[in-house]
Amino acid sequence: MLAWGRLRGAVVVLDHLEPLTTLDAFAARMGDDGTWTGGFDLPFGLPRELVAQLGWPQQWEACMRHYAALDRASIRATFAAFCDARPAGAKFAHRACDVPAGSSPSMKWVNPPVAYMLHAGVTRLLDAGLVLPGLHPLNWERLVMDAMQRVALEAYPGLLAREILGRRSYKSDDVAKQTPDRLIARKDLLAALETGQTRLNLRLKLTAAQHDALVADGSGDTLDAVLCMVQAAWGQLRREAGDIWYGLPPDLDPLEGWIVSV
Repeated sequence: MLAWGRLRGAVVVLDHLEPLTTLDAFAARMGDDGTWTGGFDLPFGLPRELVAQLGWPQQWEACMRHYAALDRASIRATFAAFCDARPAGAKFAHRACDVPAGSSPSMKWVNPPVAYMLHAGVTRLLDAGLVLPGLHPLNWERLVMDAMQRVALEAYPGLLAREILGRRSYKSDDVAKQTPDRLIARKDLLAALETGQTRLNLRLKLTAAQHDALVADGSGDTLDAVLCMVQAAWGQLRREAGDIWYGLPPDLDPLEGWIVSV
């Protein structure tokens, strides 16, 4: 699901939602001409500790190409063996951004399977010619000085949702678990976004129909897309203020990447 919007000062206006049902459709859409900044709910890199121990390339694009060439069974077996050799409580390697973001390690292959999301998504962003600040291409700083670019930022909707809701859940893929409490949480989340009650200092603008559709989607897929859009808007505002890093830390690990707005 893609949420398309635009900035009007500190207001993020949702234009429309665009369902994408296949990876091929996603890749084709990313390759379309245009100028935009997007936030994508998937990790853009693997933990340096993991990559080094496995002996994989430690240059980001080479690492991602190596990783994309593996199948899911090989990824699962490799990562499981890595975890099995480590002590309880420290099974997974983490990126530097995981702790401040509260995000799952990008090598996790289940609950949630973010390792497979990375596997499916990142090289498609590369092949579509997007600029990933801090990571790709090697001359990305020069490229983002050109206003005519498509820029991809790693987003994490859970970061913004948790700022508003704490540990309250607002979604479930299981229809039986799409409870009234989760519906109320979605309403509360949207109320905070529409009134600008987050540290991003942005206000979300929705039509009544858009608001009702976001509340009604118990899976949270559409709301997550909107949260990613808001995070991307924050990064774009940083760029318009002169920050070519889009709010990312300039000392980020160029192998691991970073989540925007952390």
